Amino acid sequence: MTITSRHNPLVARFRDAARGDADGVMLLDGAHLVADALAADVAVHVAVVSAAAQHSDAIQALVDRLSQRGVDVVSVSAPVMDAISPVRSASAIVALAARPPDRGADMYEGPSPLVVVAVDIQDPGNLGAIVRVAEAAGASGVVAAGGSAQPFGWKALRGSMGSALRLPIGGGDPATAIATARRHRCRIVATVPRAGGTLFDLDLTGPAALLVGGEGAGLPAALIDGADARITIPMQPPVESLNAAVTAGVILYEARRQRRAS
Repeated sequence: MTITSRHNPLVARFRDAARGDADGVMLLDGAHLVADALAADVAVHVAVVSAAAQHSDAIQALVDRLSQRGVDVVSVSAPVMDAISPVRSASAIVALAARPPDRGADMYEGPSPLVVVAVDIQDPGNLGAIVRVAEAAGASGVVAAGGSAQPFGWKALRGSMGSALRLPIGGGDPATAIATARRHRCRIVATVPRAGGTLFDLDLTGPAALLVGGEGAGLPAALIDGADARITIPMQPPVESLNAAVTAGVILYEARRQRRAS
């Protein structure tokens, strides 16, 4: 049976999740995220697949994996999938899954944690990219603090390319995040566009929490003043600042270089 009406209650469930109105539920848009969720043992509630896409061997294999987990997989028409998938060109498969719990404690389990505290990163794509580069560079977790976007919103999930389903993610206010990092012996390092210590001269081999500020405003002055160190990425004039995700990526990979060297 294929659902052909946009007024089906299932469509409303997916649209609520896309808007962030469904507590404890996240929307996984596309085969990549659905497959990553299964690999991460995320509890998938229901999936919808475009009737036309069921002829694809890759989609059918994913449908089989979902069915083996006991997930209800529903076929929908192209117009219904257009209403369910939040992207401009509708995906072949979309699912609803349980949102992972706060894993703030997990990111400090190792001997030398490297945590990114994203402060007021309002753009979900930027936040997702920070999570992605944090996992790629070997960071131990990301805290989406203050007015940051929801890390498990569909845009942030797509930006993270599935990293948010694997890397420990936490939330809360910046002061609490910093206090938690200090309890775990982390040095608090604030990113600033100028007048900080040079990126390549700052020792990042020990436990550290990297504070990255939001688009435009950057970090609040109080957080910068209270940090143990301030770090600046050298930039050729007239460039004055970098995207938040790029900033995080450059510093995290310098930390990775230093840690491997030591």
